[in-house]
Amino acid sequence: MAGFRALAREVRNPRRHVTARRTSLRKCLERFAPYGHRATWHHLCARTGIIPEDRQPEPTRLITALEELEEARTLWLAYEADFAARRRLEKHHGIRQPSAVDDWHLRTWGGCDIMPCESPSTHPDGRLADVLRRLIVAMEAGPGSACPVCAQERLVWREDLHRYPAAGPVCEDCGIVVPVPLLTTEALAASRRAGRATVTRYAAA
Repeated sequence: MAGFRALAREVRNPRRHVTARRTSLRKCLERFAPYGHRATWHHLCARTGIIPEDRQPEPTRLITALEELEEARTLWLAYEADFAARRRLEKHHGIRQPSAVDDWHLRTWGGCDIMPCESPSTHPDGRLADVLRRLIVAMEAGPGSACPVCAQERLVWREDLHRYPAAGPVCEDCGIVVPVPLLTTEALAASRRAGRATVTRYAAA
Protein backbone atom coordinates (compact mmCIF):
# COMPACT_ATOMS: atom_id res chain seq x y z
CA MET A 1 0.00 0.00 0.00
CA ALA A 2 1.45 3.36 -1.05
CA GLY A 3 2.25 5.88 1.66
CA PHE A 4 1.22 9.52 1.79
CA ARG A 5 4.35 10.90 0.12
CA ALA A 6 4.21 8.36 -2.72
CA LEU A 7 0.58 9.26 -3.34
CA ALA A 8 1.43 12.96 -3.25
CA ARG A 9 4.02 12.40 -5.99
CA GLU A 10 1.32 10.73 -8.08
CA VAL A 11 -0.98 13.72 -7.60
CA ARG A 12 1.78 15.99 -8.93
CA ASN A 13 2.77 13.74 -11.83
CA PRO A 14 1.71 15.56 -15.04
CA ARG A 15 2.09 12.35 -17.06
CA ARG A 16 -0.79 10.70 -15.22
CA HIS A 17 -4.40 11.22 -16.28
CA VAL A 18 -6.17 13.79 -14.13
CA THR A 19 -8.72 11.18 -12.98
CA ALA A 20 -5.90 9.03 -11.59
CA ARG A 21 -4.35 12.08 -9.93
CA ARG A 22 -7.69 12.86 -8.27
CA THR A 23 -7.90 9.26 -7.04
CA SER A 24 -4.42 9.56 -5.54
CA LEU A 25 -5.48 12.70 -3.68
CA ARG A 26 -8.51 10.87 -2.28
CA LYS A 27 -6.18 8.06 -1.18
CA CYS A 28 -4.02 10.63 0.63
CA LEU A 29 -7.06 11.18 2.85
CA GLU A 30 -6.90 7.55 3.93
CA ARG A 31 -3.56 8.45 5.54
CA PHE A 32 -4.33 11.95 6.82
CA ALA A 33 -7.81 13.42 7.20
CA PRO A 34 -8.26 15.65 10.27
CA TYR A 35 -12.04 15.99 9.81
CA GLY A 36 -12.55 12.41 8.62
CA HIS A 37 -12.32 11.36 4.98
CA ARG A 38 -15.55 12.80 3.61
CA ALA A 39 -15.50 16.09 5.54
CA THR A 40 -11.81 16.72 4.75
CA TRP A 41 -12.48 16.08 1.07
CA HIS A 42 -15.45 18.47 1.15
CA HIS A 43 -13.28 21.08 2.89
CA LEU A 44 -10.51 20.83 0.29
CA CYS A 45 -13.00 20.99 -2.57
CA ALA A 46 -14.72 24.05 -1.11
CA ARG A 47 -11.42 25.89 -0.65
CA THR A 48 -10.03 25.10 -4.10
CA GLY A 49 -13.17 25.27 -6.21
CA ILE A 50 -13.27 21.57 -7.04
CA ILE A 51 -16.72 20.10 -7.59
CA PRO A 52 -16.64 17.06 -5.27
CA GLU A 53 -18.18 14.72 -7.86
CA ASP A 54 -16.05 16.01 -10.76
CA ARG A 55 -13.83 13.13 -11.93
CA GLN A 56 -11.61 15.43 -14.01
CA PRO A 57 -10.95 18.64 -12.05
CA GLU A 58 -8.30 21.11 -13.11
CA PRO A 59 -4.86 19.73 -12.13
CA THR A 60 -3.84 23.05 -10.58
CA ARG A 61 -6.76 22.77 -8.16
CA LEU A 62 -5.65 19.28 -7.16
CA ILE A 63 -2.15 20.59 -6.44
CA THR A 64 -3.54 23.46 -4.36
CA ALA A 65 -5.63 21.03 -2.32
CA LEU A 66 -2.64 18.72 -1.86
CA GLU A 67 -0.44 21.59 -0.67
CA GLU A 68 -2.95 22.56 2.00
CA LEU A 69 -3.18 18.93 3.12
CA GLU A 70 0.61 18.58 3.21
CA GLU A 71 1.02 21.77 5.24
CA ALA A 72 -1.40 20.49 7.87
CA ARG A 73 0.17 17.02 7.91
CA THR A 74 3.67 18.47 8.41
CA LEU A 75 2.40 20.51 11.35
CA TRP A 76 0.63 17.54 12.94
CA LEU A 77 3.56 15.13 12.48
CA ALA A 78 5.85 17.69 14.13
CA TYR A 79 3.44 17.89 17.05
CA GLU A 80 3.35 14.10 17.31
CA ALA A 81 7.16 13.96 17.31
CA ASP A 82 7.21 16.46 20.20
CA PHE A 83 4.52 14.43 21.96
CA ALA A 84 6.52 11.21 21.61
CA ALA A 85 9.65 12.89 22.95
CA ARG A 86 7.76 14.28 25.94
CA ARG A 87 6.19 10.90 26.75
CA ARG A 88 9.62 9.23 26.64
CA LEU A 89 10.92 11.81 29.10
CA GLU A 90 7.89 11.40 31.37
CA LYS A 91 8.31 7.63 31.40
CA HIS A 92 11.98 8.09 32.24
CA HIS A 93 10.83 10.07 35.29
CA GLY A 94 8.32 7.41 36.28
CA ILE A 95 5.15 9.00 34.83
CA ARG A 96 3.67 5.97 33.10
CA GLN A 97 0.00 6.90 32.87
CA PRO A 98 -0.81 9.37 30.06
CA SER A 99 -3.14 12.28 30.77
CA ALA A 100 -6.71 12.29 29.47
CA VAL A 101 -5.64 14.53 26.57
CA ASP A 102 -2.68 12.28 25.79
CA ASP A 103 -4.89 9.20 25.88
CA TRP A 104 -7.29 10.84 23.42
CA HIS A 105 -4.38 11.92 21.21
CA LEU A 106 -3.08 8.37 20.96
CA ARG A 107 -6.41 7.35 19.43
CA THR A 108 -5.91 9.88 16.63
CA TRP A 109 -2.26 8.98 15.97
CA GLY A 110 -1.28 9.61 12.37
CA GLY A 111 -3.85 12.31 11.74
CA CYS A 112 -7.15 10.65 10.88
CA ASP A 113 -10.33 11.84 12.59
CA ILE A 114 -8.48 14.31 14.81
CA MET A 115 -11.57 16.54 14.79
CA PRO A 116 -14.25 14.39 13.15
CA CYS A 117 -17.18 16.26 11.66
CA GLU A 118 -20.57 14.60 11.92
CA SER A 119 -21.76 16.28 8.72
CA PRO A 120 -19.31 16.13 5.77
CA SER A 121 -20.52 19.55 4.61
CA THR A 122 -20.10 21.29 7.99
CA HIS A 123 -16.52 21.86 9.07
CA PRO A 124 -14.29 24.70 10.32
CA ASP A 125 -13.37 27.58 8.05
CA GLY A 126 -9.78 28.44 7.26
CA ARG A 127 -6.75 26.42 6.29
CA LEU A 128 -6.36 23.02 7.88
CA ALA A 129 -3.01 23.96 9.40
CA ASP A 130 -4.49 27.06 11.06
CA VAL A 131 -7.31 24.99 12.57
CA LEU A 132 -4.85 22.37 13.84
CA ARG A 133 -2.72 25.09 15.43
CA ARG A 134 -5.75 26.29 17.39
CA LEU A 135 -6.43 22.71 18.50
CA ILE A 136 -2.83 22.21 19.63
CA VAL A 137 -2.93 25.44 21.63
CA ALA A 138 -6.11 24.22 23.34
CA MET A 139 -4.55 20.83 24.06
CA GLU A 140 -1.60 22.51 25.74
CA ALA A 141 -3.77 25.01 27.65
CA GLY A 142 -6.03 22.46 29.35
CA PRO A 143 -9.84 22.10 29.52
CA GLY A 144 -11.92 25.08 28.47
CA SER A 145 -15.54 26.12 28.28
CA ALA A 146 -15.84 26.52 24.50
CA CYS A 147 -15.01 24.84 21.21
CA PRO A 148 -11.20 24.80 20.90
CA VAL A 149 -11.43 25.62 17.20
CA CYS A 150 -14.01 28.41 16.83
CA ALA A 151 -14.30 29.50 20.50
CA GLN A 152 -18.10 29.26 20.45
CA GLU A 153 -20.02 27.72 23.34
CA ARG A 154 -22.90 26.20 21.38
CA LEU A 155 -22.03 22.60 22.19
CA VAL A 156 -24.63 19.85 22.04
CA TRP A 157 -24.01 16.31 23.28
CA ARG A 158 -24.97 13.73 20.66
CA GLU A 159 -25.53 10.03 21.32
CA ASP A 160 -26.09 9.10 17.67
CA LEU A 161 -22.82 9.94 15.94
CA HIS A 162 -22.18 7.82 12.86
CA ARG A 163 -18.46 7.42 13.54
CA TYR A 164 -15.93 7.13 16.36
CA PRO A 165 -16.64 8.39 18.93
CA ALA A 166 -20.25 7.18 18.94
CA ALA A 167 -21.20 9.97 21.36
CA GLY A 168 -19.76 13.34 22.26
CA PRO A 169 -20.14 17.13 22.26
CA VAL A 170 -20.67 18.59 18.79
CA CYS A 171 -20.01 22.26 18.07
CA GLU A 172 -23.08 23.70 16.36
CA ASP A 173 -20.97 26.44 14.78
CA CYS A 174 -18.01 24.70 13.15
CA GLY A 175 -19.34 21.13 13.26
CA ILE A 176 -16.49 19.25 14.94
CA VAL A 177 -16.90 16.61 17.61
CA VAL A 178 -14.96 18.30 20.40
CA PRO A 179 -12.52 16.02 22.24
CA VAL A 180 -13.99 15.45 25.71
CA PRO A 181 -10.68 16.08 27.56
CA LEU A 182 -10.56 19.61 26.13
CA LEU A 183 -13.75 20.67 27.92
CA THR A 184 -14.36 21.45 31.56
CA THR A 185 -16.83 19.45 33.63
CA GLU A 186 -19.22 22.40 33.51
CA ALA A 187 -19.01 22.68 29.71
CA LEU A 188 -19.66 18.96 29.30
CA ALA A 189 -22.66 19.16 31.63
CA ALA A 190 -24.04 22.10 29.66
CA SER A 191 -23.62 20.20 26.39
CA ARG A 192 -25.52 17.22 27.85
CA ARG A 193 -28.37 19.51 28.93
CA ALA A 194 -28.46 21.00 25.45
CA GLY A 195 -28.50 17.50 23.97
CA ARG A 196 -31.44 16.45 26.13
CA ALA A 197 -33.32 19.62 25.20
CA THR A 198 -32.73 18.93 21.52
CA VAL A 199 -34.03 15.38 21.84
CA THR A 200 -37.12 16.66 23.68
CA ARG A 201 -37.86 19.21 20.95
CA TYR A 202 -37.59 16.57 18.23
CA ALA A 203 -39.82 14.19 20.19
CA ALA A 204 -42.47 16.89 20.63
CA ALA A 205 -42.42 17.93 16.97
